[in-house]
Amino acid sequence: MSSIFIGELAGTATLLYLGNGVVANMLLKDTKGNGTGLLAIAAAWAFAVTVAIFVSTYFGSSGAHLNPIVTIAGCVKSGDWSLFPTFIGAQLLGAMLGQLLVWLHYKPHYDVTEDKGAIRASFCTDPAIKNTPFNFISEAFASALAVVALGTFSTIETGLGPFMVGILVWAIGLGLGGTTGYAINPARDLGPRIMHAILPIPNKGDSGWDYAWIPVLGPAAGAVLGAFILTLN
Repeated sequence: MSSIFIGELAGTATLLYLGNGVVANMLLKDTKGNGTGLLAIAAAWAFAVTVAIFVSTYFGSSGAHLNPIVTIAGCVKSGDWSLFPTFIGAQLLGAMLGQLLVWLHYKPHYDVTEDKGAIRASFCTDPAIKNTPFNFISEAFASALAVVALGTFSTIETGLGPFMVGILVWAIGLGLGGTTGYAINPARDLGPRIMHAILPIPNKGDSGWDYAWIPVLGPAAGAVLGAFILTLN
């Protein structure tokens, strides 16, 4: 059984299971990876993207978007929005499924963790310094860069594509991730944030809905900007 929907769902679930898995490993109480830091997070997210691309492709999504900004940029460039609901729906559900797997995997550690911020950080992003205009700019500019860089990868040998995407995510994480945690993916942030709100987690606190629009609309705006930049060549 394979299709664009299944491919995007499976790939995005893989991305979140591995990506937020490393955040849980670093932040939750009594894990073996506790305190490993941003370098480990950036590396694991980069590798997670690469693995998720292969999973997504295998299960039927040859484009392996895994991220609404890729879908938005492609629709803006082509003018064809017919598959937009399919991609976005699968990505959001996949992100929720992947986060559910993270919670099940680390449930004993969630149960003993008292730090509300650490719990929420293993689900969704939050700014290091809350400044709405600059938080939005951080997400928009990093996402625009991602779209432009992805657009240039078409000139590279096909087999290297997933690895180049991983390198890109690694670079963005280390170079630009210190401000907002580089969501650069509306589904990656919104899906797990929804799961944070509904899962029965002790000491979880609120889900940060006052900030939640920035990692959704910021990357979306960046996707449109990136698509425009690509048309200039």
